[in-house]
Amino acid sequence: MTAIPVPAPQHRPDISTLSDVDLVSLAKTGDESAIRALVQRHNRRLFRTARAVIRNDAEAEDVVQAAYVKAFTNLAAFRGEAELSTWLTRIALNEALGRVRARKNTTGLEEIDMQTTSPGGQLLQFPSSLPAADPETELSRSQARHLLENAVDELPDDFRAVFVLRDVEGMSTEEAASYLGIRPETAKTRLHRARRLMRQSIEKRLSGAFSALFPFDGARCAFMADRVIAALRQS
Repeated sequence: MTAIPVPAPQHRPDISTLSDVDLVSLAKTGDESAIRALVQRHNRRLFRTARAVIRNDAEAEDVVQAAYVKAFTNLAAFRGEAELSTWLTRIALNEALGRVRARKNTTGLEEIDMQTTSPGGQLLQFPSSLPAADPETELSRSQARHLLENAVDELPDDFRAVFVLRDVEGMSTEEAASYLGIRPETAKTRLHRARRLMRQSIEKRLSGAFSALFPFDGARCAFMADRVIAALRQS
């Protein structure tokens, strides 16, 4: 009797290696692992985009969650005419702007007062791809990050949005302008002003620190005196 060949089991590839297109196809069938992979892949951009508008970590997370829910319950509307990241970012941005409109009674980002600099919210956590370092180095990184985050938080709303999309998220000026519904020329102007305000803010915060650079005091200073005396005795 001839044995019937048994086909080899089909091994599913690592889902994290699949393209967005393939993951979307799986997500449309309700594949939870595909949905999780998409969320993890796009979390940082969506959070940064929402946080640039909302200026509050917790609310930005709520915006991102709402954007994902809206996206995954309307995947049939995604035709693949644009990148998935573009589609998701637009949803998150619209969700964030909707909350700003409700809070400030405006009708869009263009109408947000450019002079608004009221403090609020928490610090924006910029995920770092740098390798782990010793505690002293990590402390220095943390201090530098907080300095930058505070400076970003102080930017006017529309300047901050362009700055985060362009300089933090790494979009082109044209991409950032498209997301925000403004002209590239306007985005360039706002980015230039945002960078100038950032520089001024950082310089102001550091203005009192320059006198403390390269300290040479205490035991270090005393040791130099000992060295000089010893050298003089030998001359």
